[in-house]
Amino acid sequence: MSEETPDSLIPYDEIVQEALRAVVGRVLGEIERGGGSLPGNHHFYITFKTAAPGVSIPQHLRDRFPDEMTIVLQNKFWDLEVREKDFTVGLSFNQIPAKLQIPFAAITAFVDPAVDFGLQFQTSVEELPHQEHDDAENDGEPAGPGGEADGDGDGDGSNVVTVDFGRKK
Repeated sequence: MSEETPDSLIPYDEIVQEALRAVVGRVLGEIERGGGSLPGNHHFYITFKTAAPGVSIPQHLRDRFPDEMTIVLQNKFWDLEVREKDFTVGLSFNQIPAKLQIPFAAITAFVDPAVDFGLQFQTSVEELPHQEHDDAENDGEPAGPGGEADGDGDGDGSNVVTVDFGRKK
């Protein structure tokens, strides 16, 4: 038997990524059907590639976050609309309302710190090098202990799921 794993003719990594993104869509769809209010202490940090195809955000946000942006859905969001491939939501940034359209394929992370749940995704937008960035700081963003955003899932027992099949090229 060979020690080298053969190339798969089935795109397992793509199938799993698509299924996990469907989790995000289902969760947001439940919130939309529930009238747009989050149950209990649930709130979501959603990180996405701002240059991904189909992303629509105001130019001042694109200028500030040319690679990646994190938004928070908790208290101050409106007009959440979930479709098969994307969602739109209204948020306020420094008292300026904005409507964002985010394809599920652009999402790189989804975290619900209230229950230590998180998902991390691979994206197909790799043309831009990763740049460090601040969170988007949309109005009403909660802070964890010490003033920092909670839910980073770095080995503290949180339920962060990362799938990386090490695709061969």
